Amino acid sequence: MYVKTLIFAVLCCVASAAFATPRIQHWQSASGAKVLFVEDHDLPMLDVAVNFPAGNSFDAADTSGVAALTHHLLDLGSEGMSEDDIARGIADIGAQLGGSFDQDRASISLRTLSSTLERDRALEIMARVIQRPQFRGEVMSREKIRVIAALKEAETKPENISDKAFRKAVFGTHPYALPISGEVESVEKIFVQELQDFYSTHYLASAAVVAIMGDVSRAQAEAIAQQLTSRLPVGAAPSALPEVARIVASEQRIAHPASQSHILVGAPGMSRSDPDYFALYVGNYILGGGGFVSRLMNEVREKRGLAYSVYSYFMPMQKPGAFQIGLQTKKEQADEALRLVRKTLADFVANGPTEKELVAARQNIVGGFPLRIDSNRKILEYLSVIGFYDLPLSYLDDFTHKIEQVTVAQIRGAFARHIDPMAMATVIVGAPEVEAKQEVTK
Repeated sequence: MYVKTLIFAVLCCVASAAFATPRIQHWQSASGAKVLFVEDHDLPMLDVAVNFPAGNSFDAADTSGVAALTHHLLDLGSEGMSEDDIARGIADIGAQLGGSFDQDRASISLRTLSSTLERDRALEIMARVIQRPQFRGEVMSREKIRVIAALKEAETKPENISDKAFRKAVFGTHPYALPISGEVESVEKIFVQELQDFYSTHYLASAAVVAIMGDVSRAQAEAIAQQLTSRLPVGAAPSALPEVARIVASEQRIAHPASQSHILVGAPGMSRSDPDYFALYVGNYILGGGGFVSRLMNEVREKRGLAYSVYSYFMPMQKPGAFQIGLQTKKEQADEALRLVRKTLADFVANGPTEKELVAARQNIVGGFPLRIDSNRKILEYLSVIGFYDLPLSYLDDFTHKIEQVTVAQIRGAFARHIDPMAMATVIVGAPEVEAKQEVTK
């Protein structure tokens, strides 16, 4: 009996350890950057990301694409290093230099061995890329040609056409409506000066968020953060993004020779700091974010076979990002599928989920939480998000508890506040029996 009890106790400890969240340290560097750090010596690896409020929503409408091209060119030439020097230097030490880019945020990331030789060389290259980029004219011209070619190709694809029309319908004149890579006409007008000006205005030390994860000490992390930000531009933070306006119902039917109709339905949803975040998160899991266990999938695919896949999601941003429902279906079934989607959404907003659906969703989300923080890279991204959006440092500690506390009434109330089924934007590309683009506003 004693042995069984001991084994049970050990297993409980292992289970607790598996669910343990990382301890986040934070400070402001001498350069003014915000720093979040998790010390972990289990692997001889270091992951670093530097984030800036320099996403495409900071573009001007007539020169959209500047933000993306600025970010893209950062590692294609820096002070004293050509793009080949950068690529070769990173490859020679087995490191990885990358980044991400969206409407709010531009980031540059590094993964390297934590041993002194490799770490120091990798950080030296990363520091040059971030702080001393050289926007060379010949490189920019080459990359502009590539971007324009990609944009022209995207104009023929139904998924890209629907995404572009949907963003415009949901966000109107708000910068979130701007295409990530710009328009063909706007990219053609971009020159080196625009990139230099955007960099000087948006890649500021005071606006930087540095995330560090891995096999270094606190003192080393402090030195790394300062090394990566001390020579960044200094200046006033750019103006805050405008508020996202509510929309009226609209429907666009766009002809396309694709064999299926691509349907998107949605509206502005929630921001990262929204008080209803967890209620909307759990509610959306039940509605269309939970794959085969979601209500939309059950109604549209399982019961009626109208689509192979149907989904819904919230894209929380600095300001309310899009709430979106999407599916593809045969053209002759498009109107039937759309009616069913609208009915399912309206029923969900009016009544919320059942208690059984809620219990299952909470169990699935909480049970899958350890997989969200099971690698250094995943933790690094959480550090970036927590720092960039000023979320509580206890966000990961609180996550499962907040999920478990969500009630049916909270979900119903949150959806009622954020989603009006009668005020949704609808886009159908490859619409049935339509010869020309039409737009109908209800």
